[in-house]
Amino acid sequence: MKDEIKDTKSFFQEISEQLYIYISKISPTGLDWVFHIIVKLGLLIAIFLLLDFIFKIIINYTFRFFHNENRFPVLKSIYQSRITNSVAHFIALVIIGSLHESIFVGALKQTTIFIIRCVNLGLVLVLAGMLYRSLTAFRNYFTIQQDYYKVMAINAISETVKILGIFLFTIVSICVIFGIKGTTIVGSLGAITAVLVLVFRDTILGFVTGIHVATSKSLKVGDWIGIPKYNIEGNILDISLLTTKISNFDKTISSIPTYDLLTTEIKNLQVMSESNTRRIKKSIFFNINSFKFLSNEEIERLKEINLISDYLHEKTSEISQEKESIEHNDKIINGRQLTNIGVFRYYAQKYLENDPEIDKDSPIMVRQLEITPQGLPLEVYCFANDSQWIRFEQIQADIFDHLLVASKEFDLQIMQISVKV
Repeated sequence: MKDEIKDTKSFFQEISEQLYIYISKISPTGLDWVFHIIVKLGLLIAIFLLLDFIFKIIINYTFRFFHNENRFPVLKSIYQSRITNSVAHFIALVIIGSLHESIFVGALKQTTIFIIRCVNLGLVLVLAGMLYRSLTAFRNYFTIQQDYYKVMAINAISETVKILGIFLFTIVSICVIFGIKGTTIVGSLGAITAVLVLVFRDTILGFVTGIHVATSKSLKVGDWIGIPKYNIEGNILDISLLTTKISNFDKTISSIPTYDLLTTEIKNLQVMSESNTRRIKKSIFFNINSFKFLSNEEIERLKEINLISDYLHEKTSEISQEKESIEHNDKIINGRQLTNIGVFRYYAQKYLENDPEIDKDSPIMVRQLEITPQGLPLEVYCFANDSQWIRFEQIQADIFDHLLVASKEFDLQIMQISVKV
């Protein structure tokens, strides 16, 4: 076995010396080392491409047996991100690095240092590519699992690692190319640490925000959100390290700094969409001058309205009993009385409670707000049982169409500002 190794080395040494002599003859004086390097690199690249091609076929063929997404989701994501190609590159380069001194011995030793640095630089770049593809594989895996909160965390971490990786691999590459120690470069960077922190401020904040959003599960890609600070409302398209893209309902796309998700008020409306309910919160302004006590004739007329008939019978009976114990009960202002705005408020409440388009498990309320110069606001507060925008607007419009017209039956005036031309 030892004799065979010695014979192999002797064979390569003889070819190497013959090649050196031939190149020295055909190359210009003083430039023979350049031609030696070109020939040596050319041969090594050819061997590398051959080995790389063979290893890629072997590794990728092996992964073809694991195409079942349900059984092997991790291997599937690894295959899709082409980590196998990086592994093939790495193995081929390691073999080249261990063989080149055996192939090119003797006369071509002058180029050994240059070739070694080229191989080492190639290894650094291959490792950087492998790291990048590994992060892509993690993201693909969690996308397959549809765990969007973990995808956000992976995005924040992976993009931070990419930036730090570029920084680290750049330092290592410089050390490999020029043959200097990494501590020399890192030591010189200590003086500009503050500048680096300032430059990477948004990156650090984006990283922290991504981790916070993923762990708190307050937001995810696809959520319907509103940001009052920027007057934005739409669906989240992407949450990256530095920017978050939002698709607005007017078909435009807005981009905001990702760290704003941590420092700005965000309204997440996705829960409303997922529960298939949507809030109605809208007011009708009534003219206060149209408010009045209801006379007996008006009460009898309103008793014909089915929704409030029982209510009016009950209230008139209670009021009649109280009137008997009150002096001057012929004066309408003495004692309790029914008002047109009060009876209408009860009517609106019963109308909402009987509307099949209103969610009965959510609060249903008709209330008076603070009086304004425009009149008394009567607010309708309830939830439609359909969160789709078009259907929701139809439900809301139907409710207010009815209430606006029904108010005339109670002799109420809706406030509106008329402009004189």
